[in-house]
Amino acid sequence: MSEATMTAPRTRSARPVPPRTGLVTTYLTLLRWNMAQIGAMLPLILIVQAVLAAGIIIGFGFLIDDLNTAAALFLSTGTPTVLLMVIGLVMVPQGVAQSRTSGTFTYLRALPVPRPLHLLADLTVWLVVALPGIPVSVFVAWLHYDLTYSFNWPLLIGASVLTAVMATSMGYALAVLLPPLLAQLASQVLVFFVMLFSPITFPASQLPDWLRAAHDWLPFRPAGDLLRAGLVSDGSTVHGPDIAVLLAWGLLGVTISVRALVRRA
Repeated sequence: MSEATMTAPRTRSARPVPPRTGLVTTYLTLLRWNMAQIGAMLPLILIVQAVLAAGIIIGFGFLIDDLNTAAALFLSTGTPTVLLMVIGLVMVPQGVAQSRTSGTFTYLRALPVPRPLHLLADLTVWLVVALPGIPVSVFVAWLHYDLTYSFNWPLLIGASVLTAVMATSMGYALAVLLPPLLAQLASQVLVFFVMLFSPITFPASQLPDWLRAAHDWLPFRPAGDLLRAGLVSDGSTVHGPDIAVLLAWGLLGVTISVRALVRRA
């Protein structure tokens, strides 16, 4: 054996190291993976959103005596926010819990890619799932009540994306912090609170003073008011504190999710 062979450094040959790819390529790969996992469910999710929108717009209308145009408009313009909250606070935790139970979640986090990209890809897919609920609910309300909207498109698009990111990030944080079963139970309690005790489909004046004050710091009422201002810009105004509250809750959800993904093995 030659001296060059004896002194040559030993290299690991167990497994070839994959070539490094850019962050954009990695993100797109994760995005395609996630879309393939949920793609077949998209038509069913749209049907569920339409049924839920009809249930809120028509069913809640039965609970209001002498439903006039103003009340119908308030109820209808709050429905998109409820749908976004249902997707973010219920479907996201359930989806993550299912992937954790099946082992898919653990497999993806074991890949040699930055873990925050997993969150970014997941949030992107859930945005694609959640945002169609807005035109669906607007169409159902127009079909049932023959309402007239005055769209502020920049505000509507911005408020929709901000609300969807906030709801999905909070749902994702809930799913990665709690055990799967407990996360699903907590999501059910949250959506119950959103639908019945949050001034989204009814005016805040109907709540007790302490609960009305609490909603100034919670994201549900600000999200409903911002989306409403984008749908009926003639009769609604935008308040800076509402935007700040949504940004704060969205940042909190993303921060909790990233820290949980990075710290857990």
